[in-house]
Amino acid sequence: MSRVPAGPARGPFAIVLALGTAQTIAWASSYYLPAILAAPIARDLGLAPTWVFGALSGALVISGLLGPRVGHAIDTFGGRSLLAISNLVFVAGLLLLSVAHGVAVLIAAWVLLGIGMGMGLYEAAFATLARIYGTNARRTITGITLLAGFASTLGWPLTTWLESEYGWRVACQVWAVIHIVLALPLNLSLPRAVPLDQMPQPAARASPEPGAQSETFAMVLLAYMFAAASFVSSGISAILPTMLVAFGATPAQALLAGALVGPAQVGARLLEAGWLGRFHPLLSARLAMLMNPIGVVALVLGGPLLASTFTVLYGAGNGIITIARGTLPLVLFGPAGFGRRVGMISLPSRITGAAAPLALGLMVEHIGSNALWISALVSVSAFVALLLLRTGQATPAPVQAGGQH
Repeated sequence: MSRVPAGPARGPFAIVLALGTAQTIAWASSYYLPAILAAPIARDLGLAPTWVFGALSGALVISGLLGPRVGHAIDTFGGRSLLAISNLVFVAGLLLLSVAHGVAVLIAAWVLLGIGMGMGLYEAAFATLARIYGTNARRTITGITLLAGFASTLGWPLTTWLESEYGWRVACQVWAVIHIVLALPLNLSLPRAVPLDQMPQPAARASPEPGAQSETFAMVLLAYMFAAASFVSSGISAILPTMLVAFGATPAQALLAGALVGPAQVGARLLEAGWLGRFHPLLSARLAMLMNPIGVVALVLGGPLLASTFTVLYGAGNGIITIARGTLPLVLFGPAGFGRRVGMISLPSRITGAAAPLALGLMVEHIGSNALWISALVSVSAFVALLLLRTGQATPAPVQAGGQH
C-alpha cells in the first residue's frame, strides 16, 4: 500500500461539497424515487403502487442489515472505495429497474438498490468522515446533511420532468448515468483514509469517567431513540396531507403546510451548524425529540390555523435528528469503531422506518387523527431515553482480537 498523508490533502469545504453532492444523488435516486415513479411503474407493470413501496421497505431492511458490516469495513479500510462501489451498485439496480416487466425483476432491482443504500447513504458517509477527521468530524457531518437535505427538493422535480417527457424507464436510466458521470468521480475524489496505526488514539483511562455509562447500555438507548424517531418521521411523512385535512385544513392549506417541512429541516440544520454546534449534541437531540409532541399539541388546540406550526416543528426535529445519527455516537464513543457502532445503532431504525407508513396508516384507518397522539407518545419515549444518556463518554466494551483497533 502506498503511503498516505497523515490527514486529508483537501480542505473540509471541498470534501463536504463532494460528499454532500454525492449523497444528494444517492438519496434522490433511491429513497425518494418511489414518491414520483411508484404510480407509473405500477401502471406499466399492471400492479398496485403498494408493490413498489413494499419493495422500498424491503430495500430499507436490507440496507439496515448490511449496516454493521459496511461500518466495520469503513472502520478498517476507510469509506472512499465502498462509497464508489455503492455508485456502481446503484447503477446496476436502476438499470435493472428500467427494464422490469414483472414482479420478479422489480424485486431484484430493489434488492440491488437496498444493497446500494446500505453501502452509500448517511451512515456510510458519516463513518467515512469519522475515519478522515476523527473526533473533529461533527461540522463536516452537519455540512453533508445540509447539502443532502435538498435531495427531494432537487430530485423530485427532475424525476417528475424526466418521467413526463420520456417515461419512468428513461428516468431510471438518467439517474444511473448521473451516478457514473458525477457521483462516482466525487466519491473517488475523497482522500484515502489514514492507516489505523497512524490515527491518533485516545489516552488510556485508568478508571471510568464519573459520568460514564457502559457502551452496551448507551447503544441500546441510542438505538431505541433513533428507531422511535424513524418511526415518527417515516410514518408522518406518509400520512401528513391526509392527517392535516382530517384536522380541518383544506387541501391547499395542507399542501402549503407540507411544503414547509423541507425548509424547516434545512433551517434546523443551519441552527445546528451555528449556535447549537457550541453545545453537546445531546442537548439538540433532546430538543428535537420534543418538537413533534409540541407540534401535535399546537395542532390539536389550534386546528388548521396552526397546521404550519406543526409541520415546521416536525421538520425541524427531523433535521436535527439526522445530524445526531452521526454526531451523538461520535461524541459518546469516539471515532474508533464508529462505523460498526453506527451500523448497529441504525439497524432498528431502518426496520421501524420501513414499517411505519403501514402501521400509522392502519392507525389512521381505525382511530383517525388520534394516530398523531401515538406519534407524540413515541417521541416522548425517545426523549426519556435521551434523558437517561449521560454526556460523559461511554466506557467501551473490551475489544476482541481481530475486531476494533
